[in-house]
Amino acid sequence: MSDYHDDLRLAHVLADAADAATMDRFKALDLKVETKPDMTPVSEADKAAEELIRGHLHRARPRDAILGEEYGIEGTGPRRWVIDPIDGTKNYVRGVPVWATLISLMEAGENGFQPVVGVVSAPALSRRWWAAKGAGAFSGRSLTSASRLHVSKVETIADSSFAFSSLTGWEEQGRLDGFMDLTRACWRTRGYGDFWPYMMVAEGSVDICAEPELSLWDMAANAIIVQEAGGRFTDLDGADGPGGFNGAASNGLLHDELLGYLNQRY
Repeated sequence: MSDYHDDLRLAHVLADAADAATMDRFKALDLKVETKPDMTPVSEADKAAEELIRGHLHRARPRDAILGEEYGIEGTGPRRWVIDPIDGTKNYVRGVPVWATLISLMEAGENGFQPVVGVVSAPALSRRWWAAKGAGAFSGRSLTSASRLHVSKVETIADSSFAFSSLTGWEEQGRLDGFMDLTRACWRTRGYGDFWPYMMVAEGSVDICAEPELSLWDMAANAIIVQEAGGRFTDLDGADGPGGFNGAASNGLLHDELLGYLNQRY
């Protein structure tokens, strides 16, 4: 914890500021929403939260780079903060409380940039999760009031709970048949969506989850939290970490079988 304690504390400060800004505009009748070139929505709250986080980082970590969903990459160097100001914007603009601010610090290493700190804050659900490399994963109200997270010990797909966001994207990748086979093989399936399935994997209430289309800011904070809870996070081809364009998380015991279904090896 000592290596990243100050960075983790800073990430909580950033999350506190973002929570205040996003909750202030949640369900606002005059919330302004635009459509980005990829046809996904962005609200004024997304932009304001990212600007707020960037401002804090400029003052507290002026040498670090920043990558955010709304304003791209800024700066260079071996340390990079990765921000998704509102993961679940479609929920946010419709008044659904399942959305969160995702904040991660990534460091350059032999295998490229990897997350070393992650905070996922979902203020409308009154929940927050976090982790730092080598220090475990936690959930609670603050650093001093928290419970340690552990993934489940479920060992078979037939006994597993599988969470996903939607059916969109699986067919385009030629993985829909494998995805459907997996849903039939599992004990339970639910489309919780966005960050939440990964947090439930870390908590042990869900055993496996996957998404076919993601960006780094969707995954970095989730990945370190799952990993520090004892689980595994890879892309759909099995490369560890959030470096791909999709993601799969599990308790570790089911990971190879999860990927086997999604790549139609079963």
